[in-house]
Amino acid sequence: MSSFVAPISTDDLLSEAEKENLYSKLIEQINKDFNLANEAIDFPKSTSAQELKVQLHEKIYRLIQYKFAEYLNLLYIIDVPEETIKQLDGSDLVELSEQVSFLILKREWMKVWFRNRF
Repeated sequence: MSSFVAPISTDDLLSEAEKENLYSKLIEQINKDFNLANEAIDFPKSTSAQELKVQLHEKIYRLIQYKFAEYLNLLYIIDVPEETIKQLDGSDLVELSEQVSFLILKREWMKVWFRNRF
């Protein structure tokens, strides 16, 4: 049984999910948690990894810019560590939203991976 290895990039994470045949589960988990946070997002299972990456980034960017309280609630629901978020440089919103998107994907991937293993 392989142990969980934290991916180092969004592309790395998404290709790992595809390789493990868990990509559709990852999409389900993202949809579920966003809906729990009342931030309706509905990625079809047919969404490509590249589309997912771009659309998630855009969604996070818009949340940070226009709906900050909802953004914080989303991070709480997904369970992204607050300390990790605080370490990010918030001076460039595009860069910040890209990094946060990766942290969200990483946390969602961890949930899917563990659920699949245990």
